[in-house]
Amino acid sequence: MRETNDTDGGPGASRGSRIRWQVVTLLFAAVVINYIDRSSLSVALPAVSRDLGLDDGVSGLILGAFFWTYAAFQIPTGRLVDRLGARAVLAVAALSWSLATALTGLAATGAWLLGFRLLLGVAQAALFPAATSCVERWFPRDERALASGVYDSGARVGTLLAIPVFSALIAGLGWRLAFAVVGLAGVIWTAVWWRLFRDEPARHPGVSEAELRRIDRPDPAGDGTARDATANPGWSTLLRSRTVWGAVVAVVAQSYVIYFFITWFPSYLIDARGFTLLKFGLLGAVPALAAVAGNWLGGWVSDALVRRGRTVTFARKSCGAGGLLVSASVGAAAVVPGAGAALALLSLSFAGVSFATSVLLTIPADISPPGSSVAGTLQSVQNTFSGIAGITSPLVIGYLKGATGSFVPGLLSAAFVAVLGCLALLFLVDRIDQDVLREGARRSCEPRRTRPRWVPGAERQKPGEVRQP
Repeated sequence: MRETNDTDGGPGASRGSRIRWQVVTLLFAAVVINYIDRSSLSVALPAVSRDLGLDDGVSGLILGAFFWTYAAFQIPTGRLVDRLGARAVLAVAALSWSLATALTGLAATGAWLLGFRLLLGVAQAALFPAATSCVERWFPRDERALASGVYDSGARVGTLLAIPVFSALIAGLGWRLAFAVVGLAGVIWTAVWWRLFRDEPARHPGVSEAELRRIDRPDPAGDGTARDATANPGWSTLLRSRTVWGAVVAVVAQSYVIYFFITWFPSYLIDARGFTLLKFGLLGAVPALAAVAGNWLGGWVSDALVRRGRTVTFARKSCGAGGLLVSASVGAAAVVPGAGAALALLSLSFAGVSFATSVLLTIPADISPPGSSVAGTLQSVQNTFSGIAGITSPLVIGYLKGATGSFVPGLLSAAFVAVLGCLALLFLVDRIDQDVLREGARRSCEPRRTRPRWVPGAERQKPGEVRQP
């Protein structure tokens, strides 16, 4: 028997179930484990390369192989999430990436290591489409950005934890057993996920009637449309949508900036700003901590705007564009004279792009028609281009550094791309609501209007007269 009370089950409620926040906690843990797994080889690479006899070229090939399959399998896994549900797909994906991580410790050659890295990219491709689908099903629109920001901040936490945690495991157990231990964490998470999560809130035994009403209640700033069965918009509708493509451009810009922090940031502080390894160890985590705060703050501010009666379009576009504009401070960091000022501006940039990320992750759920199953597919489209940007960003910044001997052109390119993403979100994205794709699907089903065929002399034809051909 479900408990019934008058609370709406919101974040500050003292009564009633709040299972949806348990779901976000599970997703946060999955993202943390995911990023530790994908970062573990980078930490272990010196020992792995020495034992397997890998040169720098082969090592770089193996590290980059993850992104090939990660980008290529975004759309297939997104479609699977929409068809089979996040519970089953994410459980299989987590077991698979945990297996790939554990098997890395058994690699005897570079070829085997490459194969396990490719498998890791395939398996991890399902995570963010599944997370977006969970947010769309489990959260009202005035809580989705915060939920997205919370689970996405696991990427920053996982990256921060990867170095000390995996280094300690390598020191105590050796790199082969270290991979097995990290892989076991994903197996444990999968068991907890399967036990606690359900695709539909109404099927979860712990969800109260009050929380169900909170999840399904009409949007405070929307049209009051409740969930109903709606045909899924087809690919032609998705690919003709200005909102979809505007969000994709914004995500490309966001990824271009973020991947600087994931790849070149340590080298920049050490080579260009003269940080020692000790100083980097003490201060290098500051931008990542700022990014975690940016994730949470961006989601909270955007949702607060919706709760105060602003349209979802305004709440998402203003916060997303504002965050991307702030992230352009990465360019200013390249030209300020002091190392401390540069670190402060880099922290501001990472916080800004993370502020925007919470919103960008929410857009696929916001524009999915009620009752449809396209949120995972939309997120996978965004992630496909995000992966391409993740491959491109370090290559472009590295090329510019090699050509000029300076990081300045590369960081200025990141600032320029961030501004382009801001403009795309403001001017290319149309409305952000549940009717955008529904109306596009309706228009695609309407018969085309054709002009009558012109006949020579028809303009002189009298009414009622039949002209012989």
